[in-house]
Amino acid sequence: MHGKTVVTLAAGGAFAAIMVGMAFASPGKPLASKPDIGSFGFDETGMDRSVAPGDNFAEFAGGGWVKRTEIPSDKPSFGAFDTLADLSQLRTRALLEAAAKSPGSKIGRAYAAYLDTAAIEAKGIAPIQPWLARIKSLTSKADYVALAIEASRNGIAVPFGTGVSTDAKNPDSYVVSVRQAGLGMPNRDYYLSPDPKLQATKAAYQGHIGRMFTLAGEPDAEARAKAVVDFETQIAQAHWTNVQSRDADKTYNKMSVAQLAELTPGFDFATYLKGVGTPTDTVVVGQPSAVAGIAKVLADAPVAVLRDQLLIRSLDEFASVLPSAFDKENFAFFGTQLRGTPQQALRWKRAVNWTSAAVTDEVSKIYVAKYFPPATKAAADTLVKNILAAMSARIDKLEWMAPETKAAARAKLANFTPRIGYPSQWRDYSALEIKAGDAFGNQLRANRWAHNYNVTKLGKSVYRWEWGLAPMTVNAQANPTLVAITFPAAILQPPFFDPKADPAVNYGGIGAVIGHEISHHFDDQGSKFDPKGRLATWWTPADVAAFKARTDKLVAQYDAYEPLPGFHVKGALTLGENTADLAGLAASLDAYYKSLGGKKPPVIGGYTGEQRFYLAYSQVWRRRHREEDLRNRLLTDPHSPAEQRVWTVRNIDAWYAAFNAKPGQKMYLPPEQRVRIW
Repeated sequence: MHGKTVVTLAAGGAFAAIMVGMAFASPGKPLASKPDIGSFGFDETGMDRSVAPGDNFAEFAGGGWVKRTEIPSDKPSFGAFDTLADLSQLRTRALLEAAAKSPGSKIGRAYAAYLDTAAIEAKGIAPIQPWLARIKSLTSKADYVALAIEASRNGIAVPFGTGVSTDAKNPDSYVVSVRQAGLGMPNRDYYLSPDPKLQATKAAYQGHIGRMFTLAGEPDAEARAKAVVDFETQIAQAHWTNVQSRDADKTYNKMSVAQLAELTPGFDFATYLKGVGTPTDTVVVGQPSAVAGIAKVLADAPVAVLRDQLLIRSLDEFASVLPSAFDKENFAFFGTQLRGTPQQALRWKRAVNWTSAAVTDEVSKIYVAKYFPPATKAAADTLVKNILAAMSARIDKLEWMAPETKAAARAKLANFTPRIGYPSQWRDYSALEIKAGDAFGNQLRANRWAHNYNVTKLGKSVYRWEWGLAPMTVNAQANPTLVAITFPAAILQPPFFDPKADPAVNYGGIGAVIGHEISHHFDDQGSKFDPKGRLATWWTPADVAAFKARTDKLVAQYDAYEPLPGFHVKGALTLGENTADLAGLAASLDAYYKSLGGKKPPVIGGYTGEQRFYLAYSQVWRRRHREEDLRNRLLTDPHSPAEQRVWTVRNIDAWYAAFNAKPGQKMYLPPEQRVRIW
């Protein structure tokens, strides 16, 4: 939501207790015990030594693994994140199956009901029929707002996104946000691009809508599906691009509800906001021209099309808890057509994911109790502090930043809240009713609980303890308004972190992740938030100009990468992540050097400390994609593909020295062309 910009590591259980003080193997000494991976924490068998490091470091470090690794049939891509996610999922499954044996367990009932496909099939579409009838009873534009209110409360997407989020200019308070929405496909490119593959996807989307309508017993399905796609194409034309929508300044437009009404005469926002539970006089609008454009599209659209868009949104939202024909059709488009995934995940995997999303903190409690001892927090926190100190030192040495800005930047680092493993308190689900054998009802009630939980924040102090990631999630996150960095339990294990591994490997793995999240607070958007997390101007104009000159070079560098024919990395879309990769890797290397206490890093397995550091960094990003998934990511993901994330090393002088990369090799950049920001 706008006003609470959150950035994550995404590539898209935790380890056993670690001794407090980061009990890594000591620099210069043999490893005390065998790491989980290889002889020192790196998988040498995954290398492709036929490729020179200077030609493609990602292939040199992990090309062998990529060549021999098959993507599981239920995944659009596969890499280190997925390996850990699978482990987390297995651990959570065992916990949920044990809970399901207890009638008094809410998460056990939720998990068991989702698995009970016999009950789902027996009920047919009866559970959703009252809601579908409510939609089909719409006969006038005047009643559309009331229907949209009901849909929003049920967790069904409507053409505008609204909710309660942190006020970016007053991060101790919540504000109501309004933003563009209304598309069934990932973004406007899928509707408007002339590219044949995207046009084919658009046609497949229309076919999907028609088939879902037919399954629901609706007549004239094909014609109605075309009308919905035409309607959404008009909405797409009003949408801002994803590059425009990541600008924290341009997407912060505070106005009164009266001003919003003037902007959107085709939609009664005052009634809508009150109806969804956010009565307010003030809103922050993310994309004003898009919101205005969508309101006009709504005003001009036939009532029948408005009904049908809500019908398809409802059927897709609840497809997994409707008869299998709906579930399979939903996956055929969103899983196979959009992401290239041949087979749907087994039901138990989806039951784990659904339960973990619906009753997150109840699952999290038992997960961390078993897999993340409290002592681990202190251990990981030490590494965070080391890299924060390294980032502070790098800021001190900047030649392009004014002294007063440096002082404020150091103050921002001092205000950081590192969040390790799991949050300090849990959400209360006592108001959420979960019934045995009622998968549809459980999802509907969980959706309504989540909606109510969000809107009732309005008027309260910001929940600074609340995370955006569950402990079972293999990811990390930076939150600029809270000046926080978050590392869930599940990412703190090999290949990212192993207390038995060589320190260089840990600094190149989880250290670079930590540096990445720290650096997000100083990327092209995070840098707009001051030491207290306020969206404010705190850099001098000269600082801003010098920073932009450097980031423009990074945009151009990534724009040149073409992972798929005709589909380049979007340098402007991925700028924040690319900046964080570059700065985070550099800061973590500095922290590794500092950890050596002035000693020269030992040679282990024939590799220098610097070589092991960069090999470990590459190891966490090795990944295989299906073509459809890679295309989707290039169009929608603010992260560069994994291989190009590894290529950030070509901007770091120490990498050239470590691997003897020379002029004439494909990754070589002359020193004057290497991007240096932080």
